[in-house]
Amino acid sequence: MQPPPYEETRAHPLVTDTDIENRVAALVGRAQQREIWLLFLDENDIQLPVVLPFSDPPVIPPDDDLAAWSAVITEVAEITEARSVIVVIERYGTPTFGAADRAWARFLANGCGDAAIPLRAVVLSHRRGVRAIPPDDYVG
Repeated sequence: MQPPPYEETRAHPLVTDTDIENRVAALVGRAQQREIWLLFLDENDIQLPVVLPFSDPPVIPPDDDLAAWSAVITEVAEITEARSVIVVIERYGTPTFGAADRAWARFLANGCGDAAIPLRAVVLSHRRGVRAIPPDDYVG
């Protein structure tokens, strides 16, 4: 799936969780498969024209893979001058944020921490739509 043209996204910064949910709904939509998406934002919360989908990730993130994810986040952030990241966990299932989702959210929050780039939001794409996940559900 292609991100919206950059000219369109520049006019609509992703300031609120609702803004983020609407963008993810338009870009990813209802879950069709298991995938992790990384969306990058600039200093004004405008989505940059780089979207990284990772197909068929394991149900639980591998313990020994954090450095690789951090390196990808760091490299893309440096190239694009991104200031924050949105993580989308796409998986066909209920809207309930479960243990596996929580594991991925924590794992990627740690990856963003190691990359020294803020995690702006985690969004779950499920079989009925999308929903932003409160940080309390995966931080700490």
